[in-house]
Amino acid sequence: MSSEEIKAVARRFIGEWNKGEAATLVAMDEFFAADFVIHSGDGEDIRGLKDFKQHVSDFFRTVPDAHVTIDDIVVEGDKLACRWTLTGTHKSEPRGVPPANKKVTTWVITIYRFAGGKFVESWERYDTLGFMQQLQQGKP
Repeated sequence: MSSEEIKAVARRFIGEWNKGEAATLVAMDEFFAADFVIHSGDGEDIRGLKDFKQHVSDFFRTVPDAHVTIDDIVVEGDKLACRWTLTGTHKSEPRGVPPANKKVTTWVITIYRFAGGKFVESWERYDTLGFMQQLQQGKP
């Protein structure tokens, strides 16, 4: 795939993501390989599309109105690096953090590897500290 084709795939998937959980889960079959792996950096890699879909569903329970804006995309060979901004309302408890019911904004950087026109692997980091600080603002 050309760089522009890879960028177009990423933009199309983000467009589906911004339609909500149902659209995202359907689109994942088109955009992600069945053996997709996400390296989250916390030692808990997610392996396989089925487990990744569960992870995405869990995420949408936490931030049901999640919206992504792409800030930068760079493609080199079979890899795409994307810096994006996520906004949404924190509504449920991920990893022991009680729902704050407030809007949060965080940045994320993801590197995807493509093969056969699909995402096959990714590495992701987000601004965990900034996210947690936003949840704590205004609390005693």
